[in-house]
Amino acid sequence: MRVVAMRQVHSDIVHRVDAMKTAASVNAFRNDAPQGDALFTRERGVLLVVQTADCIPIVLADARHRAVAAIHAGWRGTLRRIAEKTLGCMKMEFGTRPEDVIAALGPGISQCCYEVGPEVAKEFQAQFPDAREWFEGPFDALASGENDPNWLPWLTMMPPGHQPPPPRVRLDLIAANRAILAGAGIAPGNVFSSGLCTACRPDLLFSYRRERNTGRMMAAIGIK
Repeated sequence: MRVVAMRQVHSDIVHRVDAMKTAASVNAFRNDAPQGDALFTRERGVLLVVQTADCIPIVLADARHRAVAAIHAGWRGTLRRIAEKTLGCMKMEFGTRPEDVIAALGPGISQCCYEVGPEVAKEFQAQFPDAREWFEGPFDALASGENDPNWLPWLTMMPPGHQPPPPRVRLDLIAANRAILAGAGIAPGNVFSSGLCTACRPDLLFSYRRERNTGRMMAAIGIK
């Protein structure tokens, strides 16, 4: 099977893979590889590939119309609903119905290990009414700006450069993407997750957050 990959850029860009694009394998490390973070196809003999080392790999399969997709969902892609947009592309191009789709979420960094700052909390609060359910910690205070840095430190009698670090929250990317897929019409019982945390399992998985200089896992899906 031919491998088709992308230069992943933490976007919501979705590419359809057709016969012309699979005439030769696409190497994600070549300059001519397309930029984006999701691929979908109905072509046989093609493996759609995404690479991850903390972000969530998501694969979709529409058995009725024999269509598949591979998605790279970090916090930026999740914020932009890349999984929902990919499903929308499949619906538009192939007639895919959400009720016919099975989704699998591979290993990624779990809420236990994924701390983010107030800027992420604010962006999720602005985009999702239920964002609070995906965070652990002082989400409301961070999202509302209550804990924004004090740019006049002399008012607090603290010397410049000695302000305490802003509080952080932990984000559950798996729960967020499950909710996004459910909101797009995929039955919760058709969404499966590995349950593996990349940061907790150095014996099995790569984690950029944990190691910085690390490798990548590959998630792939195709049609025989």
